[in-house]
Amino acid sequence: MSDKPSEAEPRRSEPGDGGGAKGSAGEGSEGGGDAVRGRAVALTKKPAADADEPEDAVPASYSGEVSSKGGADEDDSDGEDVDWGYPVAQSAWGFADLQAQPPAPVRPATLWAALATGVLSMLLLADGLALNLMLVAIPAALAAYFAAQSAGRGPRRWTLVWGVGGLALLTVPALRDADWPTFLAVVAAVAAGSLALHGGRTWTGVLFGPIGLYTSVLTGPVWGWRGLRERFGSARGNVGPVLRALAVAAVLLLVFGALFAGADAAFADLLGGLIPDASVSGGPWHLVLLVLGLVGALAAAHTAAAPVQWDRVEVPPGRERGRVEWALPLIVLVVLFAAFNAVQLAVLFGGYDTVLEKTGQSYAEYARQGFWQLLLVTLLTLLVIVFALRWAPRDGARDWTLVRAVLGTLCVLTLVVVASAVRRMDMYVEAYGLTRLRISVLAVELWLGLVIVLIMAAGVWGPRWLPRAVMASAAAGVLAFGLVSPDGLVAERNVERYVATSNDGEEGKFDVDYARGLSADAVPALDRLEEPLRSCALEPIARELKKENKPWYATSWGEARARGILEDRPLSTEADWSECLRLRDEFQYR
Repeated sequence: MSDKPSEAEPRRSEPGDGGGAKGSAGEGSEGGGDAVRGRAVALTKKPAADADEPEDAVPASYSGEVSSKGGADEDDSDGEDVDWGYPVAQSAWGFADLQAQPPAPVRPATLWAALATGVLSMLLLADGLALNLMLVAIPAALAAYFAAQSAGRGPRRWTLVWGVGGLALLTVPALRDADWPTFLAVVAAVAAGSLALHGGRTWTGVLFGPIGLYTSVLTGPVWGWRGLRERFGSARGNVGPVLRALAVAAVLLLVFGALFAGADAAFADLLGGLIPDASVSGGPWHLVLLVLGLVGALAAAHTAAAPVQWDRVEVPPGRERGRVEWALPLIVLVVLFAAFNAVQLAVLFGGYDTVLEKTGQSYAEYARQGFWQLLLVTLLTLLVIVFALRWAPRDGARDWTLVRAVLGTLCVLTLVVVASAVRRMDMYVEAYGLTRLRISVLAVELWLGLVIVLIMAAGVWGPRWLPRAVMASAAAGVLAFGLVSPDGLVAERNVERYVATSNDGEEGKFDVDYARGLSADAVPALDRLEEPLRSCALEPIARELKKENKPWYATSWGEARARGILEDRPLSTEADWSECLRLRDEFQYR
């Protein structure tokens, strides 16, 4: 085994061991120091390749092993285990010691940022989610940044990527009124924020990172309370003046703000829109939001100060299989994929009419029957690739070439399956219209195709960047999904279908009931319909907007735009309930 001292970091000196200078019995001091350093290397570093390993051996990145430098990226010249550059305590690989070291004491800046997060949560989040979520996230991010600085961690490239990406995802609630893309964006933002706090470049790092963030929900407040007691204990004389200054400022704002509001109605309206509602009736809920904001900010700060080193979790490679045992099932699967894709190409060039005539299916039935099966095929293919890589032969360069050839061919054929699934969904939408479910599964299918492309690229340039690339593509997909406004796309596509199916004097196909269940993001597209169909589709959305009187920070851009459209073109009085029922029945049986 290779045991180069230059590849290992020197063991830290422990009390009583004389800095590792004393040797064991029968050995000199120098020999003993080498032995201790050798044991430190064995504990902190993965075994290097055998000295007699052939030159055409499979790269360590293919076999799942980490290089002697800790698997750092090319830009991480120091080879540290986390993106922030935190000094890692030396310990054995595995689940035993994943915490780098205890967090540094809490800085006053961290406590003030956490307090600001709690106060903003109490004042802004009670009315819903929109721009207020971004306003709350900014001081929480500052608290994590200050805590990381105290711990000696500095931001790196991927830290900034995850942090900026998480904040960008929080723009979706500020822009869109629909709840479901907002939920996806918030979940993705939490995952991106967790990766920014922990770092992580392996699959265990990017998948288990959020676990460390959730465990800090318990340890973070305790850590913050301990630091608060230390700060107050050493600086009690400075607390009184600060509290008195804040009280005087609050009284001045209250008195003069009330006088100015009474003197001018326009200023009173402006002040009422700017000042959050903190009524007594909502006191318990505001208190809960205050606690949630404080706990969340302290949990993020504690994670930044002492992240869990999930990259240290070692996943043992799967048992190596022989070439025939491994390759034969995959080659059979590749042949099956090739035969299916040949049929798809024949259908593409020969036309669907010939196939439908032979199968006896309608145009819509052919599309509906195929999409869900092809989506499942794509998912199962990814699982096959994962297990194939774990059990692949790893004896040398020939095995590596075989793996890349077989799995590369399977990936290329899977991309054809993805294209066929997308085409079938397009046919299905032409026949039945677009819905939230259909646009969601279509987006998932497109993302799975992107993952397959990334796997192919990893087979050429190495897989070290693949975990973070897959997670980044997922976050970018959620962001793009929210920014394009799925409810707006659903309404726009269905309105276009209605116009395309309309004949001379005869109305086209349109699902009125489904359109009435969309959010305010669909108003611009539904506004293009003719009366009374327009008012029937917009009536529940207009009623909901009139009922909600949210402040500016809890109102999305989609809601504000919908209100402006409905104010410029109010609903028609001719569209009463009986007329809407008649239109619904007509479209239902058309």
